[in-house]
Amino acid sequence: MKSREKGTIALVVLFGLAVPPAQAGKKEPPSLSQELSHPSGAFSFRTPEGWVLKTPGPETLETWGQGMGVRFVFRKEESGFDSLHVTCMLERLAEPMQTEPRVVYEYDFVEGLLGERRVLDSAFTVSYDRPVRGHRHWRQRNVTVVGAGQSLCLVAYAPLEVWKRSSQARDLLNAVLASVTFH
Repeated sequence: MKSREKGTIALVVLFGLAVPPAQAGKKEPPSLSQELSHPSGAFSFRTPEGWVLKTPGPETLETWGQGMGVRFVFRKEESGFDSLHVTCMLERLAEPMQTEPRVVYEYDFVEGLLGERRVLDSAFTVSYDRPVRGHRHWRQRNVTVVGAGQSLCLVAYAPLEVWKRSSQARDLLNAVLASVTFH
């Protein structure tokens, strides 16, 4: 990535967050005032104030706030593009035996480029046997970015009913994803 600005703009366009000219200026973008970095220094991202950061595993970093979250699975090498995406799609909020086996896809394996990096994007609904964080049905979006000697999965989680009913929640979660900047 040649510059921070290019990386951010490319992510915004790739993630479909660009505002059509007719709507420009009508909607205030979500405030992402808190900048956080991965311990390796390989990338950073932004969240609203109050989102909590934790490290559940050696390759994994998570941030949660307002009932939604993003899990970052980072590897310091280029992993197999498709296989990493499939592996990251299995990043769930509960163990496999507590998850209904069937998922409902919104879209799957949409491919793109981010500079010299390849990107795969999938979104689907996962249902759990028991509520997780107060909800049984979750929308999960997986964005896998591989290239420049690194691999990163961004896994976004939102309760399905919140995702469907709140454009503010959708805008906020998409803004957190689009804020990722590679260093």
